[in-house]
Amino acid sequence: MLDDFLLRATLAGIGVALAAAPLGCFVVWRRMAYFGDATSHAAILGVALSLALSMSVFTGALAVALIMALTVSALSGRGYAMDTLLGVMAHSALAIGLVAVSFLQGVRIDLMGYLFGDILAVSKSDLAVIWTGAGLVILFMLWRWSALLTATLNVDLAMASGIDPKREQLILTLCLAVVVAVAIKVVGVLLIVALLIIPAAAARPLARTPESMAMIAAAIGGLSAILGLRMSLIYDTPAGPSIVCVAAGLFAFSLIVGRLRVPSV
Repeated sequence: MLDDFLLRATLAGIGVALAAAPLGCFVVWRRMAYFGDATSHAAILGVALSLALSMSVFTGALAVALIMALTVSALSGRGYAMDTLLGVMAHSALAIGLVAVSFLQGVRIDLMGYLFGDILAVSKSDLAVIWTGAGLVILFMLWRWSALLTATLNVDLAMASGIDPKREQLILTLCLAVVVAVAIKVVGVLLIVALLIIPAAAARPLARTPESMAMIAAAIGGLSAILGLRMSLIYDTPAGPSIVCVAAGLFAFSLIVGRLRVPSV
């Protein structure tokens, strides 16, 4: 059954969407879009290192994404403007990664696939990695949901409740790195943040509670993957960007529907 490349692509898209949905909600609530951008851009350096060292692309991308995320967390609040720091690190990591890739000899590299995704080329082993990573992120989100939500809403309230906001930030950072690593094959490093943010932003006008926002975001992300793949097959367009285009269309639709309904979360 999994010999059908379209079925594997659909399952991969849904897996990434389910993992990105709850995490994307926190990215939206905490205004961490640029943070996710820096982490995803760094992943291309991880791709170059993994190819140079003949190891799994997932392993290299995850390692560099983790290093980037932890570095940014460590430097935050030390006199650097966060948007400036993230901008410098994001584009520097992407440039270094692209230059490093050009030095690799005897390695055939589909650079466009890593930048914009190649979901139609997802293998059974890729699918196992994607769903394992997605499952871990979902379990972490379920385990720490209440603490993460409290730390997001009010730092003082979190500390009064015995919750360490920095620890919750670290958990969020680790989950973000995992999602970036598993999503490279689906939408590529340049579109990962779009898949994190757009479904969550689209769910916001339709949701009454944080939990419903996460579930609606998951549904929108999954629907975007399915319809985006369909659009790609019909019109012969790139699969990753097609998924993001569908998500953007659903976001515009949610804004219209939200105007006619209750205020957003």
